[in-house]
Amino acid sequence: MIIRPKIRGFICTTAHPVGCSQQVQTQIDYVKKCPPIAPGPKKALVIGASTGYGLSSRVVAAFGCRAATIGIFFERPSENKRTATAGWYNAIAFEKKARAEGLYAKSFNADAFCDEIKERVAEAVRKDLGQLDLIIYSVASPRRVHPKTGSVDKSVLKPIGASYTNKSLDFDTNRVVQVSLPAATEEEVHQTVSVMGGEDWEMWMDSLDRGDLIAEGALSVAYSYVGPEVTYPVYRGGTIGKAKDHLEQTARKLTERLKKKNAKALISINKALVTQSSSAIPFIPLYFVILRKVMKQKGLDEDCIQQMVRLFSSRLYAKSEIPVDSHGRIRIDDLEVRPDVQEEVMRLWEIVTTENLPEIADLKGYREDFLKLFGFGFPEVDYNQDVDPDLQLS
Repeated sequence: MIIRPKIRGFICTTAHPVGCSQQVQTQIDYVKKCPPIAPGPKKALVIGASTGYGLSSRVVAAFGCRAATIGIFFERPSENKRTATAGWYNAIAFEKKARAEGLYAKSFNADAFCDEIKERVAEAVRKDLGQLDLIIYSVASPRRVHPKTGSVDKSVLKPIGASYTNKSLDFDTNRVVQVSLPAATEEEVHQTVSVMGGEDWEMWMDSLDRGDLIAEGALSVAYSYVGPEVTYPVYRGGTIGKAKDHLEQTARKLTERLKKKNAKALISINKALVTQSSSAIPFIPLYFVILRKVMKQKGLDEDCIQQMVRLFSSRLYAKSEIPVDSHGRIRIDDLEVRPDVQEEVMRLWEIVTTENLPEIADLKGYREDFLKLFGFGFPEVDYNQDVDPDLQLS
């Protein structure tokens, strides 16, 4: 079938298997042009491995460090002429390309929150790898079925204490609009922390530790975001911020628990990027299209794979002690939060309107990046060719 992008608001309901394979190859090609990361991880588990930072982490571990990798994700295969999700195609492409270079690659398409998958993964690690020296936690989900209580929790993006109104970007019309979000209830805060906080990460680490599957000196890293002042009330100061606070508390708790193995649990604060989840967050897309323009002009812009190469090479596996901020967090968003960058972004935020949006912001680049998440817009791909959407994990 011939596959075209079908966009509804901030969601693309189709994905192109050849384009997704090209996206993975583009990341691999970039990693191979960079200096090898040594000493780096040799046996890595990536929880949330099919898109965004998780996918790029797996690419860097495999092709930058020659590591064996296990990836966990929850994606939808194709069905009845309906394309699979982009993450499904990404994972298939990654496995094929890794194995072609003699690299161990095993994937599990399952709900990372359930106990059964933790047991299955632990068994695969025990059988195939012995122990892990890197565990990446990069799960972004709107809901979680709690494995112990059975409760279904849903995350929300809301401010706490009072409603919040500010500028946002309407994707359908390319207009700058005002958006208001009501304050969250206590129950919404609780559920958001359950979904996006550190409890599941801790459960993964406990499961691996019980099986003696964490190597001496291992690292575990969970990804987070701080963001600018303009999004603070609805992001870091809101429900998601409470979840991120819990994630950071979990890192400190896990590090204390893993001292016996000289292992560490770390939080990496990453840069704002176009992802499927971030596109759904009010205010963030408008901030990002302005940020991207400013960072491009200053020669500072980085995409997902560039961020992860820098995280691995200059932070996690640098020769010196891992640099952290006063809260103990790795700051790979350091270029985004530079004072000169933020001052210019905030100046433009104050004056941006629908009329001057094309000049002030990189709207074209944002849309190009958004389409590439789903395998569209790669010049190397002939989108007029018939392709088979029904690909299976090996």
